[in-house]
Amino acid sequence: MAKKINKNSKRVLVVDDEHDLAELLELTLIKMGLDVDCAYGVQDACARLDRAAYDLCLTDMRMPDGEGLEIIRHIQAKGMDVPVAVITAYGSTDNAVAALKAGAFDYLAKPVALDQLRLLVKSALALDDMLVLDVSDRPLLGESAAMQHTLELISKLAKSQAPVYVTGESGSGKERAARLIHGSSSRAKQPFVAVNCGAIPENLMESEFFGHKKGAFTGANEDRDGFFHAANGGTLFLDEVADLPLAMQVKLLRVIQERKVRKLGATAEDALDVRIISATHQSLSQCVEAGRFRQDLYYRLNVIELRMPALREMGSDVLVIARHVLARVAKLNGQKLPDFAADALTALQRYDFPGNVRELENVLERALALADGCAITAADLQLSLSDHEDEEGLDLGEKFPLQDYLDRVEKQAILEALEKTRFNRTQAAKILGLTFRSLRYRLDRLGIQ
Repeated sequence: MAKKINKNSKRVLVVDDEHDLAELLELTLIKMGLDVDCAYGVQDACARLDRAAYDLCLTDMRMPDGEGLEIIRHIQAKGMDVPVAVITAYGSTDNAVAALKAGAFDYLAKPVALDQLRLLVKSALALDDMLVLDVSDRPLLGESAAMQHTLELISKLAKSQAPVYVTGESGSGKERAARLIHGSSSRAKQPFVAVNCGAIPENLMESEFFGHKKGAFTGANEDRDGFFHAANGGTLFLDEVADLPLAMQVKLLRVIQERKVRKLGATAEDALDVRIISATHQSLSQCVEAGRFRQDLYYRLNVIELRMPALREMGSDVLVIARHVLARVAKLNGQKLPDFAADALTALQRYDFPGNVRELENVLERALALADGCAITAADLQLSLSDHEDEEGLDLGEKFPLQDYLDRVEKQAILEALEKTRFNRTQAAKILGLTFRSLRYRLDRLGIQ
């Protein structure tokens, strides 16, 4: 008998060669008010995906005629907007990680827990309501290739449930990136809980992360939820995760694997749905090599890596960000928005900002307080260019060695032409009397983005 399709409901494709499990999943999803089709192998699934539109695909990882990864690749190759969740054998961590890296939305381990299945499906189908990245509202600014690549990756990560590991120097915007991933995802209406792992005393860590029951220890006068409970349904951001002591790393690993938390003093565990985003300015891989960070936890956290570019890698974006920050600071202080003098723009471009955007914000707050005219000058910025040994930190008047001096002069002329043309490279090349190809070569050689 033909299956009746409700045009207003979501449609799910279940792929599993075990007919009993496929039927169990089908019945569970139908009770949730969903339309369900079943496929019993990779080829069958790909054919169904080509014939009909689906809102979600649940697929087993290993089947007689192929792997679930092939279905993920098929969906991506055809440009289908279908989130995929894979079902892996119990303890198959490598399979789960491989699926997430390939683009899977999430994963379930066999035997499938129906409560986790329902949570996963609800989260996946909420992707239709995902917030769109708005250029005017986004907390990460910039038009450089480095920042555009970062924003594109953030947009993709927002559609996934995979753990994300954010790397980058201090002040480069790691927490902002994490908030943007959360705010652009299906979890946007749920909590975003940020935790600085290096700021919690070791003897309080377990209670802070997992919560406790009344009487669990001296001073526990009432039940208390931990960070995981507070972030339930949303995102938990673990900043400076490399600072976690080894004993806490073991407990965190178990929570991530089991997706359950036991409060201190409790006898039962609570099932929780939390996405983990972690960050550190250190190299986690080096911490693993040094024995300060568990390798198994590293692989659990570093499913997808997002590297935040340093400000010095973003070329002329420093001026875009500087103007945005200055406008915000002036508004907060109730001051008239000043402009930047030409020497201030030059100083901002030449300085390497070891503290990145956080340092830029501090510099501009100070400059706004010091400025006594309608424009902020280089003197107001108080950037100690002489303290830096790289070529951008040297005075243009220092003519030795000659090639370094010529490079600085050339770079300054190119930056001024780009500023004058609002960073239109074609127009800048005309002003400089260069071909576009020649300008592009010089931009690459001088490190201007």
